[in-house]
Amino acid sequence: MTLALYNTAKRLKEPFEPLDRSNVRLYVCGPTVYDLAHIGNARPVIVFDVLFKLLKREFGAGHVTYVRNITDVEDKIIAAAKANGESIAALTARTAKIFQDDMAALGCEPPSFEPRATEHIAGMVAMIEALIEGRHAYAADGHVLFHVPSMADYGKLSGRNRDELIAGARVEVAPYKKDAADFVLWKPSTPDQPGWDSPWGRGRPGWHIECSAMSKALLGASFDIHGGGRDLIFPHHENEVAQSVCANHAPFARYWVHNGFVTVNGEKMAKSEGNFFTVQDLLAKYPAEAIRLNMLKTHYRQPLDWTDEGVRESKAELDRFYLAFRDVGDAGIEIAEDRDIPPAILAALEDDLNTPQAFAHMHELVRDLNIAMRAGQRAEQTDLAGDLLAAGRVLGLLQQPPRAWLQGVPTGSPRSSTVGMTVSRPTATLVLAESQSLPEEHISELIEKRRAAKQAKDFAEADRIRKELAEQGIVLEDKPGGKTEWRRAG
Repeated sequence: MTLALYNTAKRLKEPFEPLDRSNVRLYVCGPTVYDLAHIGNARPVIVFDVLFKLLKREFGAGHVTYVRNITDVEDKIIAAAKANGESIAALTARTAKIFQDDMAALGCEPPSFEPRATEHIAGMVAMIEALIEGRHAYAADGHVLFHVPSMADYGKLSGRNRDELIAGARVEVAPYKKDAADFVLWKPSTPDQPGWDSPWGRGRPGWHIECSAMSKALLGASFDIHGGGRDLIFPHHENEVAQSVCANHAPFARYWVHNGFVTVNGEKMAKSEGNFFTVQDLLAKYPAEAIRLNMLKTHYRQPLDWTDEGVRESKAELDRFYLAFRDVGDAGIEIAEDRDIPPAILAALEDDLNTPQAFAHMHELVRDLNIAMRAGQRAEQTDLAGDLLAAGRVLGLLQQPPRAWLQGVPTGSPRSSTVGMTVSRPTATLVLAESQSLPEEHISELIEKRRAAKQAKDFAEADRIRKELAEQGIVLEDKPGGKTEWRRAG
């Protein structure tokens, strides 16, 4: 089966065929680094991380270029730095590093390139000059604006007519505009604002021109996939198309891939509503893999409603996977690292990243694996565990040693060799809720006391200890031979 993606530009799902199979090119709009990333920011990073992994599997790791930019010059950044009493450089360096750390904690690989807007000012100026020369832009009152009527099919990506375009953009009314829909390419800077010399005076770029310049510099005028959230289709992506096509006289992105919105308990996220959660808020409350799984259980194009119950369910699902892996490892079974993705799971992912269908197949695998373990079928266990691990790898899941996950110990060390696992990069520390913070040493002491009580036939005391641990979120599992396993619940 060939990878198929829903192309927003055509409003249909179509087979993916890159311009150059030896260099598949993907651009995704990254963060504006003025504050901590929230769960809405995290969704596209996780979605396109899965696409990046899948493209590397299909075309080879050395044949995929993934660019995700950092916007480090923008009016929100200027306002936040002023409000915080810090320099713009300090603010953007700090928040960009936190963003990168947060995304790594969620199991996302770094992109091939992560350009910053301030590194590409010269390319933006050159593109604006080309637009002016082609009569698609004009200078006025220290500003340079793209003249929307100069592009006949402006609005094609978003499918909006002219009235909808103006209303949707909430356009700024300005006397220097030739047309109400015209948008800013360059704006003047006051002495206390960041600025660069240009043919139109000292100033700074508009938001839209930044992505056009950075994608051209790293991927060329035409490339394969442009991604981002649905909220960016208009005006940001519409304006990128206009300025890139008119400046470069070449097609822009061939496939436009957009993820759906994120709500919280059915409501739009807003600080005023008290339902605004940053990635750091979530990492302080839930294991990182549970957050990632919860993001991917909903198809990327559908709206995602974030709830505590949903994350807890995702954690329970991962517990089931890791329990099976733990038992496989205890049986001394080794799993080959180079195993390919099972056909049913690969088919689901190639069908427009159908992660919910992929997870349904993974649950079938773990069911069959548990059956094989109970029956003592070692060859079947090896095959099924290998399939499960390969599926987890492309989804960025099942990335920890089983006991590290189940018992809540910090991760980042190599995986258990008994199940043939290795880690390509450090993974996040499993952050536990207060009810699950009982130290491992104390748990071991209580388990030993319970073992001694059982040996002395003091079953009441043994039951009391089990109950005490259960009340603190510790589940005991008595195994053959008198061994007791434990894990943290919830």
